[in-house]
Amino acid sequence: MKKLLFAIILLSVTASVNAQNGVNTPYSRYGFGIMSERAMGFNKGMGGVAQGFRNGQEINVANPASYSAVDSLTALFDIGISLQNGNYKMGNLQQNRRNTSFDYFAFHFRAAKNVGMTAGIMPITNTKYSFASSSEPVEGREGVTSSYSFNGDGGLREVFLGAGWRPVSLLSIGVNASYLWGDYTHNMTMSFSEATAFSMSRIYSANISTYNLQGGIQYIQNLTQKDRIVVGATYTLGHNVDNNAYRDTRTLNSTSIEAQAIDTIKNAFQLPHSIAAGITYYHSDRLRIGADFELQKWGDCKFPNQQTGYTSGTSASDIYQATTGQLYDRTKISAGIDWIPNPLANGLFSKSTYKIGGYYSNSYAKADPTGTVTDKPYEFGLSAGISMPIVNRNIWYNSPKINVSVQWVHTNIPYLSASTLRQDALTENYFKLCIGVTFSERWFYKWKVQ
Repeated sequence: MKKLLFAIILLSVTASVNAQNGVNTPYSRYGFGIMSERAMGFNKGMGGVAQGFRNGQEINVANPASYSAVDSLTALFDIGISLQNGNYKMGNLQQNRRNTSFDYFAFHFRAAKNVGMTAGIMPITNTKYSFASSSEPVEGREGVTSSYSFNGDGGLREVFLGAGWRPVSLLSIGVNASYLWGDYTHNMTMSFSEATAFSMSRIYSANISTYNLQGGIQYIQNLTQKDRIVVGATYTLGHNVDNNAYRDTRTLNSTSIEAQAIDTIKNAFQLPHSIAAGITYYHSDRLRIGADFELQKWGDCKFPNQQTGYTSGTSASDIYQATTGQLYDRTKISAGIDWIPNPLANGLFSKSTYKIGGYYSNSYAKADPTGTVTDKPYEFGLSAGISMPIVNRNIWYNSPKINVSVQWVHTNIPYLSASTLRQDALTENYFKLCIGVTFSERWFYKWKVQ
């Protein structure tokens, strides 16, 4: 077991550093890219509901107040990966892509009486896309066409350390402290069918490194001997990010760079203030029903302008600067349920946990910074899953588990077409298979007492 755990830790760190991109879609072109949810294997099949979840055999990184639920003998390890098949459509372009991604690794243990701690690593955002437009006639130049190509890569990751403390029996508080780092590169090239015409390219890039702080609280209200509710909430601190953004504009001939200009924005980014709250109903150890709401204030954050066309001179639209209003505020509503037929049964399927859930979210992506497009982007998804014990122990508690879930997600991002100057939409449908493994070890058992 120790050798297996060491191999998992090494594999997870390597995967997170070298293969954080688990997406391939033009949707990741906006903002910092596709946002990864702070969901673990146990709640991916429940729409990501987490604020009121409190279980000593689960690592709930979405609300650090839950860490105090771990008992004095248990150490938990959790690792997860996802396999995704996506179909996206943008104008007359349509493609199918398959990707594999590392989702998370976390370690959870009790540090002192009524104090639990968690450390881990996971991706925050992912950027990966490559597509090209069809040839379009150039106005005033008979027989000459233009074409565009777009590609991007990058993403943000975080390493975090959190602690949860239960000062009284029904109340817990907690905090997560994180170090975020990563980068992004967006490259756009415009070329012409005429051999003597110059092509043009713009490269947008940045390297990000900063901190993040999140506080959480959970309150337990007992209803009957078997029924209770847990109310949870978190607040994530918004702040300035002391990193620069760059725009590299080049005029190219067939063999070399004719002209080049590099624009720099100092202190170009901000992270949003975020709040989340939820409530979960428990019946004995068999039934759990939860619902969450989350708000991220991206609209108040400054971000480099996302103008990707070409203009001449020094018009206002061609000035590279960081302003607010480049992104939308993001909201998310989620709900989920899980059920165990009989945690004390001998049969595998009787003591497995069955899950179902869904969510609806307003995306933060703003594909038209000019404000011409008034429709806002949205995203919704449905999920289902199962948690099964790996070892056939007599009790469900303290058993290693495998968590398997399937997710279907639809996104719709309205944007202003550069060729038609009319509203179009980037739509994506993808099916995701998520696999997580949770190891529960009694590392702190005092054998000499026995």
